[in-house]
Amino acid sequence: MIRQLMKKRRRYIVIDVNTQKDFFLARGNSCIGNHRRVLANVRRIIAWARRNDVRVISTCEVYPNGNGASEPGYCMDGTEGQEKIRYTLLNNRASFAADDGSDFPEDVLRRYRQVILHKRSIDPFDEPRIERLLSEVRAENFILIGASAEGAVKAAALGLLQRGKKVIVVADAVGSLNKRESKLAFRKMSAKGAKLVETKKLAGTSHLRHVGICECESCQGRTRKVAVKVGSKY
Repeated sequence: MIRQLMKKRRRYIVIDVNTQKDFFLARGNSCIGNHRRVLANVRRIIAWARRNDVRVISTCEVYPNGNGASEPGYCMDGTEGQEKIRYTLLNNRASFAADDGSDFPEDVLRRYRQVILHKRSIDPFDEPRIERLLSEVRAENFILIGASAEGAVKAAALGLLQRGKKVIVVADAVGSLNKRESKLAFRKMSAKGAKLVETKKLAGTSHLRHVGICECESCQGRTRKVAVKVGSKY
């Protein structure tokens, strides 16, 4: 058992799902839609967790490097795309590779404010170490952010709900790859008992406009200007 949180139930734990460059940067191999808005809200939730001493459990998809390619085409081990967005990283953190083990330091969530767990599939509960931690850790509410709504976020939410956990999904801090499928995923999570909220419900309002990590024009706040010269010949 993971004793450090069995004795004391925390009010919140943030579950940060796949906030990696391949999913959240325009140049990524599997970039979500509306990534600027989602990135801004992810940044606000992580800042809120940092201010309020809320522990963060992060999951990251990392697939084997098959001579410069991975089977799903993204988050290949050793590439920039599998790295986490920098402001989703807390200074005091521990990282665990994906393997078939389920061991942890006894006081892992007392010693570290963030635990990063790699996984080799979409569903985090397929990994023994992640399944153990998410099953045994105690909190009044598990707050989910990340990507994608129709994939790993849905799998994490449903897995937690099946284990009797209370789940809050911050809908505007969750990205998707398919609008239709994401709408169905949000409906299913809600129907199974997850509470859907917006970022301002937890972190308040913000004037944050620039997400500070993606170099695309939208994220940098630039508008493309097209010069038009009437009557000119080119």
